[in-house]
Amino acid sequence: MRAKLEALIDQMLDGQILLEEAVGEFEKLYIQKALERHERHLSRTANVLGIHRNTLSKRVAAYQKQEKLSARAKRAAG
Repeated sequence: MRAKLEALIDQMLDGQILLEEAVGEFEKLYIQKALERHERHLSRTANVLGIHRNTLSKRVAAYQKQEKLSARAKRAAG
């Protein structure tokens, strides 16, 4: 697993991805995968992730808001 992570990090560094952006994207994908595994059940997912259900709920809401804003920006540009 470490070799795969190192290869991914090399790609991100080559693409000049900032640390904050990389960490944010990793967290978002990690949470999405955990939610899928637990059939979007917030309490079970939060328990597995080791965070409070309210924290998970707030992060999911923020991701959804971000996606809506991105979709609007794409429509406006296109």
